[in-house]
Amino acid sequence: MTTDLNCESCGMPIESGHYCQFCTDERGFLQDFDTRFAAMVDWQQRRTPDASRETIEAETRSYMSGMPAWRNHPRLANA
Repeated sequence: MTTDLNCESCGMPIESGHYCQFCTDERGFLQDFDTRFAAMVDWQQRRTPDASRETIEAETRSYMSGMPAWRNHPRLANA
């Protein structure tokens, strides 16, 4: 069975709900911004090890600002 759903936090394809298993805590709630931002930066740094931390953080903020879960988050107002 395929679906057209994506996690509203990171964009990963999901079968149901709003968030994937990586963006939720043990109770199924969306992780806080700092936890999710750090995890997404770490993931991107593994994918592009030659990029600077500053660049990866800026790209992550920009990406997250377009995601439904984060688009109105105050920490992303200038992303």
